[in-house]
Amino acid sequence: MSEGTEKPSVLVVWPNRPKAMAELEDTYRLIHLWQASEPETLLDEEGPEIRAIVTTGERGASAQLMDRLPRLEIVACFGVGYDGIDVEACKARGVRVTNTPDVLSRDVADMGLGLILMTLRRMAEADRYVRAGRWIEGAHPLGTCAAGKKLGILGMGRIGLELAKRAEVLGMEVAYHNRTERADVALPYKSSPVELARWADVLAVACPGGAATRNLVDAEVLAALGPEGWLINIARGSVVDEPALVAALQAGQIKGAGLDVFADEPRVPEALLTMDNVVLQPHNASATEETRDAMAGLVVANLQAHFKGEKLPTPVA
Repeated sequence: MSEGTEKPSVLVVWPNRPKAMAELEDTYRLIHLWQASEPETLLDEEGPEIRAIVTTGERGASAQLMDRLPRLEIVACFGVGYDGIDVEACKARGVRVTNTPDVLSRDVADMGLGLILMTLRRMAEADRYVRAGRWIEGAHPLGTCAAGKKLGILGMGRIGLELAKRAEVLGMEVAYHNRTERADVALPYKSSPVELARWADVLAVACPGGAATRNLVDAEVLAALGPEGWLINIARGSVVDEPALVAALQAGQIKGAGLDVFADEPRVPEALLTMDNVVLQPHNASATEETRDAMAGLVVANLQAHFKGEKLPTPVA
């Protein structure tokens, strides 16, 4: 087959939805790294022909991997977060990077709202109470009303905006901190994470992951949140200093937490598993059939646009 008609080779670091994978299979020659019993041998054999990578934000694409792929042109990320991709290495090589924003913002915000309600109203704890047959012993302890509480949103991007809308419907007062104040957001702005936490009853983390935000929510921020405050994390586990969070919960320095993400997924600190005032989710915020299909569709669309020489639907700046 000639150079102009042969299918471009695409390295699949991790697969996504079946329909999207079938579309990719029809159009490209897929090399499945995730299935390889000997990944190094696979890369030795196939690396020189690979022109694209399909990956996720967590599994990413390292500079060392790219070194094995001299013809690499694009990295298509399944997910809005792309902190696992070495963007600087891509930039240095002229490799394009895409992600899947917008389509998951509402579902992730829904999870944020759900975690707020579940944590403040003690819903997961009450579920365990009923299942254990303890209701017969008496009523479950009271929870806390979300209405009237102050919600501080750390990161006012697409997800933060959607969460703010939902929280205001509940009757919560909302303020935010962002890397820069947004002129288009008519909400109070706090100058630092500490100031936001000091003001808030509930601190919701919705900022990107990566080196710039690593351990942004540290012991100082948790202390500012205080013993009547709750932490909600729908961002990345890396944004929260996890040992500091465990210590704050154990000491009663904050009241509780609702967590969808963790520092070393899928491993969760043993201490968190035993705490009734902590609600845990398995990095599940965008996990609906509709949203995951839309995300996978964007991966396909970005690759199609790239190989046709068209404008990318969702490039990473």
